[in-house]
Parts: sequence; structure tokens; C-alpha cells
Amino acid sequence: MSSILTNKVRTFIAYLLAILTLIALIIFIALRQTSELDFTMYKPYEPIIIDGMKNTIIVSVLALIGSMILGFIFFLMQKSKIKYFNALIDVLTEIVYGTPLMVLIILMGFLIGPAFGLRDITYVGVYALVIYMAPYMKNVFKSAFSSISDEQYLAMDLFGFTSFQRYLYIIFPQAIRILMPPMMNNFSLIIKGSALLHFLSYFELFQAISSAQSRTFAFVEGYLLMWVLYLIITIPLSQMTKWIERKWSL
Repeated sequence: MSSILTNKVRTFIAYLLAILTLIALIIFIALRQTSELDFTMYKPYEPIIIDGMKNTIIVSVLALIGSMILGFIFFLMQKSKIKYFNALIDVLTEIVYGTPLMVLIILMGFLIGPAFGLRDITYVGVYALVIYMAPYMKNVFKSAFSSISDEQYLAMDLFGFTSFQRYLYIIFPQAIRILMPPMMNNFSLIIKGSALLHFLSYFELFQAISSAQSRTFAFVEGYLLMWVLYLIITIPLSQMTKWIERKWSL
């Protein structure tokens, strides 16, 4: 018990020192600046920045849900005995892996979306993020479901489980513990990637602060503010991922 407590104290001290080191570095950088930073110029733009932050979270949550659904469909298609499905998913995966997110968003906005009658930039942006993240989600499902042993599949065959019953009662309850941490990591990637939706003029956090920057000309302060606000969104997610890993001893 005492060794566990000692280890926790050491961990706490190590994190405290790390945070103090970074704060000292930030203070050093701030003191070395030749001009003063003035964040008060962004005060009048607080409402639009808050709206941009809300839109970033909304579009990211929608993209997470959509990519989970599409990623699971991709996973099922790759496991299918139909060779065409296997090949289609492999080709799509390679294309997405080799495509920068910025390029995909622009293509979705100006070529693919209009070809399917999609004009709303919110939906176009969400679809772009969903398509980009789906192959990564597919891999998350693949690694999580590979943890189910062959003996369990044999038992499911023995008891005559349908595919739906297998996933609902046996596979998902076990795989969810493995799925959660990478899902949270992917969610963090989606949030950061959503900044590229400003290429479609979608009013998310990056676009909101860029709009304020064009009026205040306080570019350094704007990027610092943007950095802090993205950290406010992503650090809790990162900490939640670590908590889940500790909670379920993954």
C-alpha cells in the first residue's frame, strides 16, 4: 500500500515539475517578445468565437458518430466472403490514406458534394471528415474484435447465435473496452482536422478567430487564443482516454 502511495506521489511530483517547466518556458518566450500582447482586442468578438467553438464541437461529434458507423460497415465489408467488398474497401482505404484531409475537404466541397446535390457546407464538411476517418475507425474495430478468441466464436456457433446476437451479447461488451481509447484519440484528431473546414467557409473555431484577426490585425494573439481554445477541448478528451485505460486496466 505504501509503495503504491509513494508511486502516486512521485507521479504527481513528476507531472507538477513538467507543468512548471512548460510554464517557465512560456514565461521566457513571453518576456523575450519586443511588443506586448494585447488580448483585449478580442473581447468584442467573444460571442462569435464561442459560436465557432460550439460549431467545432458539434461538427466533430457528428463526424465521430458518422465515422464510427461507416467504419463499422467498412469492417464488416472487409470481413465479408464477397471478394468485391474486400477489394472495394482495400482500394478506398489506400486512397484515403494517401489523400491529405485538406484536399479531401476541398474536393468534397467543390466536386464530390455538388455531384450528389450536396450544397450545405455543414453536411459537406461532416461527410468529408466521416469519409476521411472511416478507414481509421475500421482498423479500430478490427483490432478490438481480434481480441475475441476462437473458442468464443466456437461457443457462439454451438449455441446457434445469429450475427446480431453475437455482436450484441458477446463481441461488443468485450470489444468496447478496447474500442474506447482509440475512439477518443480519433475524436481528438477530428476536432483538430475540423479546422480545415474553413476552406469551405464553415464557421468553426478557426474561421471565427480568423474573422476577428482580419479586423483586429492582432494575428499572434489570435493564434495563441486559438491554440488555448483547442487545448481546452482536446486535453479533457486525452485525460478521459487515460482514465478509461486505467479504469478498465487496458
